Parts: sequence; C-alpha cells; structure tokens
Amino acid sequence: MSTTLYRKAHFNAAHRLYHPEWSDEKNAAVFGKCSNPNYHGHNYELEVGITGPIDPVTGMVMDVAILKSLIKEEVEDPFDHKNLNLEVSEFKTLIPTVENIAKVIWEKLRARIDTNYGIIVKLYETPRNFVVHQG
Repeated sequence: MSTTLYRKAHFNAAHRLYHPEWSDEKNAAVFGKCSNPNYHGHNYELEVGITGPIDPVTGMVMDVAILKSLIKEEVEDPFDHKNLNLEVSEFKTLIPTVENIAKVIWEKLRARIDTNYGIIVKLYETPRNFVVHQG
C-alpha cells in the first residue's frame, strides 16, 4: 500500500518555442505566437507528488520540509525569473515546452530522491494547460 504526498511550488520564467533548424515561418506555423523571437513568459504552478509507504515511526511518506528544500534547490532557484532558453543549461539544446520542463524537473528530483519512491510532476503553464510526468 502506498500514499502520495504533494507539495506545491511556483516560478516565473520566459521562453521561446522554436526549432533552430527551421525557418521563422515554419516555427510560427508549428509553435504559433510562442515562437516570438523576443520570448514570452508564464507563471508556472508546480505540484510534486512523492509516492511510497507511510513510515510507521514518523507517520510520513517523506518529510515535507525536505521535499520543499529539494524543490527550491532544483526548480525554484535555477528556473525562477530566468529565460529558460538562455539561462538554464538543460534547455540550451532542448525546446522548453511544458512537457520538456516537467520532464527535466522530474529528472532533477529523481537524482535526489530515493528510487524506492515514485515521483509525479504536474506542471501548469496556464490555468488550463498542464502536463503530468511520472518518468
């Protein structure tokens, strides 16, 4: 039996969706206004779920203070108020779609959290557009 503990977080970031080998016209056709050469921003809302057994001694799946700290170190500090394309190394060669951002967040947390725990990353780019990544 397992339980999932969730922690919410928030960050603001700018990005541009474009494929460098395509023309501006093709990028605009595929990514629309999100391919604006001057970038655009979002107020991202993040939910991270940690799934595992409840520890019989502590009564917790994971210490939420530890999860809060990991999210701050791996997501908020490196992503908040940044241009993802220009300032975040993972997106130098990876298009920073909401799908790829969620995948990168999952990978960063997976490297820091025991593999006995499942990780769920739910990332809202807008109140109506979001993805869920589970590795």
